[in-house]
Amino acid sequence: MLKAVKIHKRYGQLHVLKGVDIEVNSGEIVSIVGSSGAGKSTLLHILGTLDTPDAGQIYLHNTPLHALKGKKLAAFRNSNIGFVFQFHHLLPEFTALENVCIPGWILGKKKKEVEKDALKLLTTLGLADRLENKPQALSGGEQQRVAVARALINKPAIVFADEPTGNLDSKNAKELHDLFVHLRNEYKQTFLIVTHNEELAGMSDRILHMKDGLIETP
Repeated sequence: MLKAVKIHKRYGQLHVLKGVDIEVNSGEIVSIVGSSGAGKSTLLHILGTLDTPDAGQIYLHNTPLHALKGKKLAAFRNSNIGFVFQFHHLLPEFTALENVCIPGWILGKKKKEVEKDALKLLTTLGLADRLENKPQALSGGEQQRVAVARALINKPAIVFADEPTGNLDSKNAKELHDLFVHLRNEYKQTFLIVTHNEELAGMSDRILHMKDGLIETP
């Protein structure tokens, strides 16, 4: 479903990614672990088209992401890729419901249709009574669940999560772990997760270890 071949990335003289190969199957939860500086987040951002590789190829459902540019790339990303980061990046002036709706509105979907889907997602995530709350009125765990709903609103092929529990306490981290598993089991959602959290990595279908800009072979 997702395939990347020989991904290289340099920042000046620093060779961060040194020819990474990776495949993720549909409906799979894959975690990438490794020490700081191994290249995990750089790889995730490149696979999610937030950054560009210096060399290599990336395919999502056989679409060559490395060949897409500008508006075509942005439209494909918004339709097919979801993101969850350590910090939720919710827009403070909008309610929880509005924050979830925004990617769907950008895609040009009908306003009421997007709101209906957002309501369903937020209800599934236990936030039915928090729809009109703005981010500052939500707990850290609630804000991250809103961010997960936002990532899912356009029914993406894959969700990339970069240290999604890094800013949560153990209780909320455990709830987010369980949520990812539920979404995979219930909706066959695919996740690629960068994490230092051993418990989160342990519930994945596969764990990939990165070291010195490469994924180590078993």
